[in-house]
Order: sequence, then C-alpha cells, then structure tokens
Amino acid sequence: MSPLGHAIEDYLAHLRDERRFSAHTVAAYSADLHHLARFADTRDAAAPPAVAAAQRADDHPGPGAELDLALLRDWLWDGDQRGLARATLARRAASARGFAAWLATSGRARSDAGARLRAPKPQRTLPRVLSRDAADGLLAELEQAAADGEPNALRDHAVVELLYAAALRVSELVGLDVDDLDRSNRTVRVLGKGAKERVVPYGAPAARALDRYLELGRPALLARAAARTEAASGGSSTVARRTASDRRPSSGGAHAVFLGARGGRLNARSVHRLVAGLLAEVPGGGPAGPHAFRHTAATHLLDGGAELRAVQEFLGHASLGTTQIYTHVSAERLKQSYRTAHPRA
Repeated sequence: MSPLGHAIEDYLAHLRDERRFSAHTVAAYSADLHHLARFADTRDAAAPPAVAAAQRADDHPGPGAELDLALLRDWLWDGDQRGLARATLARRAASARGFAAWLATSGRARSDAGARLRAPKPQRTLPRVLSRDAADGLLAELEQAAADGEPNALRDHAVVELLYAAALRVSELVGLDVDDLDRSNRTVRVLGKGAKERVVPYGAPAARALDRYLELGRPALLARAAARTEAASGGSSTVARRTASDRRPSSGGAHAVFLGARGGRLNARSVHRLVAGLLAEVPGGGPAGPHAFRHTAATHLLDGGAELRAVQEFLGHASLGTTQIYTHVSAERLKQSYRTAHPRA
C-alpha cells in the first residue's frame, strides 16, 4: 500500500474512533478516498519518468506530497467526464477536502491541498413524501396483517409505525434496545449521527403496535431462535430443560427491540426491503426506502403547524438549513393542491 493509502486508513480510523462518524459515512469516505488513491497511482504511472521522480523528491516528504490541488481537480474532472452525477462529485469534493485538511492539521502535509477545491453544487431535489391518506392506508394494511398475531407481521407493523411516528433514520431504528423505550411516557431514546443522543415522542397508534409486538411478537421470535438453536445442537437434555424465559438468540438480539428471522438484531437491509415493498404500489417519485417515512413525518409536522426549530430538534438535525428543505416540500404540496382544487389555478 502506498503512503497515501496508509494515510487514508489512518484518516478513516480518525473519523470512526475520534469523530464518531457512522459506519455508513466512513464507508462513503473510504470508497471516495481509495478511488482517489487509485487515480493518483494511474496518473503517476502515466507521467514521464522525470516528472514522476520530481513528484517523489525528498524535499516533499510524506503522503501529503502525493496530494495537490491539480490532482484533486483532475480527479473530479475525470469523474465528470465519466458522467457522474453532480451530487456524487460534490460528495467526492467534500471527502477530499476533509482528508486534505486532516493531512495538514496532523502535520503529514505542509499545506491544505483541498482548501481551494470547488465542485458543482448538487441539484437539490425534493424528498419523497406520502400523503396522509397514503400513509394511513399503508399502516392500516400492516395493522390488518398483524391482526392474527403472526410475529413477523407484528414486528413489521411496529417498525413502520415507529419510523413514521418518531421520524427515525433506519440506523437509529435498528439500533434501538429495549431499555431505550419509555413506554409509559411514549418516548424513545435515540443515538443519532455523530453519537448525538435525543429523546423523541411517539403517538398512541405506534404505542399500540409496539406494545403488541413486545408482548407477543418479540417473545415468539426469541423462542423460535432458541428452538432453532436447540434443534441444531441435537436436542441435548441440557438444552431441552432450558425454559423459554432463559433462551437468548445467538446473534446479538438479547437487548434489541426489533429482531430478525434468526433472533438477532434486525438489520437495515431487511427494513429497506419491507418499506420498498410497501411503497412499490404507492404513487409518487423518489427513493422508496425507510427515509420516505422520515420525510413524510417532518412534512406532516410542518403542515400541521409545528415550528421549524421544533422539527429540527425532533429530527436531530445539526443545522436548521437541513430542516428547511421540508418547508419547500410543504410549499410545493400547497401549490399542487392549489393547481388541483382551485377553479382558476
């Protein structure tokens, strides 16, 4: 691995261990920066020998010597020529600027090569938002499916109710432990981006769905996992004598609120599949993932008269500017309603 590659690994460890960035964010930085390192290798390989030797001269020591503004601009230009979206180029530029700044502040480079790097601003598209009727219809279908007490159906109903009621990110939802729920006060303690903790409320329908799942669905999923483990072990007498209350799943679900088919913590991919299936028949454009319910909750709060600052706190946004996108969504929805309903629209 080149010195630049080693520096990238150290920077990713810094983001993960000191900055407490989420695994998803660190993975995005890793993909961008390792692509940058490969691009730098190919550019060095194509350079004339005298130029390459000059780039490796001893008066430019350290991994920062491999990184300069020209290289970063060439990398973005190459991505543009390959047809990358403006949002992808903007993300790459942000990854490179953060890395270059860290190289300078950590003493691995003499200057910040990314300080003057610019990229096209990403096109800001409005997020997907369900109408109140569409959201109510989906939740009613899930409630009906869970009426007979099937454990997975109870879980799916509770998952979607809580996604919408508390406007959770999918990572926040699957990371919940039982102790994070305050069922008497209908609140949930959430660990959001940057390891920031917040407490958010949820309403009566979500409370009913959660109570049914926790009292009927979750114990059944735990029991299924224990039975599967018992069968795999050959049904020894020691295992057979264990009571249902003593059984624990083998894959980390002992404290998790939402459990998967094997009794471990439900993963984000399963939630994505669930929501994508639900939204497949719902009219509207935009991504059909769990974030649609977060967008929907925020927009419905503003439509109902909630203050922007309150919605910011509810969502756990560090910047009010991030929350303001939902004011644009509400305005657009108003325009659509006007065009549909007003006789002189």
